[in-house]
Amino acid sequence: MTCTALVHLELATASAKSLANGGPALAAAAHATASDGERPGTEFASHPRMANYRDILEQLNTAVAVVAASGDGSFRITYLNQSAQSMFGRSAARAVGIPLHELLPDAHAKPAMLQAVLDTGRPFTKREVSLPAPERPATQKGASQANSHPSRTPAGRPLRLSYSIAPLAERELLVEFECQERFMRIWRDQRHQRAQQTIRQLAQILAHEVKNPLGGIRGAAQLLERRLAGAGDREYTALIMAEADRLRNLVDRILGPNGQRRFAPVNVHHVIQRVVKLLQAEHPAHIRFERSYDPSVPEVEADSEQLVQATLNVLKNAALALAEVPRPVIQLQTRVLHQFTIGTTRHRLVVNLDFVDNGPGISPDVVDRIFFPMFSGRPGGAGLGLSITQTIIALHHGLVACESEPGRTVFSFYLPIRQPRSGKGASDAG
Repeated sequence: MTCTALVHLELATASAKSLANGGPALAAAAHATASDGERPGTEFASHPRMANYRDILEQLNTAVAVVAASGDGSFRITYLNQSAQSMFGRSAARAVGIPLHELLPDAHAKPAMLQAVLDTGRPFTKREVSLPAPERPATQKGASQANSHPSRTPAGRPLRLSYSIAPLAERELLVEFECQERFMRIWRDQRHQRAQQTIRQLAQILAHEVKNPLGGIRGAAQLLERRLAGAGDREYTALIMAEADRLRNLVDRILGPNGQRRFAPVNVHHVIQRVVKLLQAEHPAHIRFERSYDPSVPEVEADSEQLVQATLNVLKNAALALAEVPRPVIQLQTRVLHQFTIGTTRHRLVVNLDFVDNGPGISPDVVDRIFFPMFSGRPGGAGLGLSITQTIIALHHGLVACESEPGRTVFSFYLPIRQPRSGKGASDAG
């Protein structure tokens, strides 16, 4: 096996073990390959062998940055992989060149500590660090702007992570980040998915047990109607049939969409705009819509009509929540996430849609139940809209999530670019 192949194998293996073993094995693997007459210390971004490493680093779930010692005593970022861009809400163009302490404002990441790592060659790991919420790009009124790599941390919550710093070359360090929020989100999403699957199974059993006798009741009422001579008596049989139809339709709505899905490439911005037009017709000049669209978002493979319905259910709820708000605003945000896990499946690309309103928020006591059928936090609500939305997104192998606090409620859709094909690896979906 060639030296280069050994390097790639060692690097890929070390990256998977790095934080779990409490040390930056990825940096050690990269640093150990500075042999065969090649002098370390060349810049990461331009080094031909490092360019090969970058192809590997871009595929990692682990967030990785490379920093280099600068003449002013600071350590500036020379590389940030896609996972790190998503974690910190910065594109590579906006991160490369800034001091590390701007991205990682922690006492152990100051220049003196980083220089000590270079001087001694001893890596270190800092665990359970809480950082300020990653920045959110400013949104102009009614404007459309790029939002390539906002943070995955919802609702402006602090970012909890662990990080390791290790020597990479003569004047370079490799920094690995592991976001605790990611593991918490995966656990929370799996719990919600299991609960939703259980509820759907119970609903299907209930539907079977209810719809069968309803069909018999309606048929008996029809037969009885034919034998009744007076119009007054037929009024009661008509009432029986109408109630049987109402209950059947209610059961169908609880089950959610169950017809044939027509998957085709869909522009999510067109879906959002269609729903916004519907709401503007219903609430003219009442709600201000602010758009923050990422123009690089690709089309997703989806059923357009079902996606419209899912979006409409969420935005209708937002509009109702804003009824008493003096200056109601709904923010519409889109972005692309890389190496994103939904359930047990890792997707290379996922489209994220965020719907943010400045309403009173959802009580923490009920936020975990809002997707359950027949549950409504609003007097007179049917409690089916969000349940149907959850079912539609699940049928698209996606995820819907909610984070709420007073003055800010965020509903998020996560949709894979392509629907999984049979036989496709669970960790390598599109």
